[in-house]
Amino acid sequence: MSYAIKECYYTLQGEGAQAGRAAVFLRFAGCNLWSGREIDREEAICRFCDTDFVGTDGPGGGRFVAEELAAHVASFWPGGGSPYVVATGGEPLLQLDSPLIDALHDEGFEIGVETNGTIAAPAGLDWICVSPKSTAELVQTEGDELKLVFPQSDAPPDQFSGLAFDHFFLQPMDGPYQSIAIATTVDYCRANPLWRLSLQTHKLIGIP
Repeated sequence: MSYAIKECYYTLQGEGAQAGRAAVFLRFAGCNLWSGREIDREEAICRFCDTDFVGTDGPGGGRFVAEELAAHVASFWPGGGSPYVVATGGEPLLQLDSPLIDALHDEGFEIGVETNGTIAAPAGLDWICVSPKSTAELVQTEGDELKLVFPQSDAPPDQFSGLAFDHFFLQPMDGPYQSIAIATTVDYCRANPLWRLSLQTHKLIGIP
């Protein structure tokens, strides 16, 4: 199988329970909730995406087979520590499969995934972060963290609070009304302490 990769780079995780951890980000091209084209945004299930996941033309992007891609990911790690890769997108579970998971493990990587939860996660992943989107059916109902962009009128937090996750995060929606979203999120977390605030710290400090 050939994997379509938008970009691959080394940075710090900016969000959720792993915030601050060094990681190689492996962004897969393609998503099942939006085409990535602005002309289709208003008709998409997920309309607030802030990520370019179209094509394979980003830094470190391209098409790779499993062992080749695992070696490519490893080339970004500076050495030492606990090698960690975050498979993201788009929707990474459209492509991420057992051969690639095995190849990344063979390179010594712990594997995290950031998924919209509409596709069941394959076995072997070390960290599963699910970020539900709007009215999309949630198939992956357990994992390490659930990170809900907030507010979404058709995806209230209490819809997910009984699911089998270790951590529950609310992340203020990015955009022109972010200050309002932050205040609303803070108020909700104060009133509902199951939920913790997640900020996009990578944007705040200006790193990828």
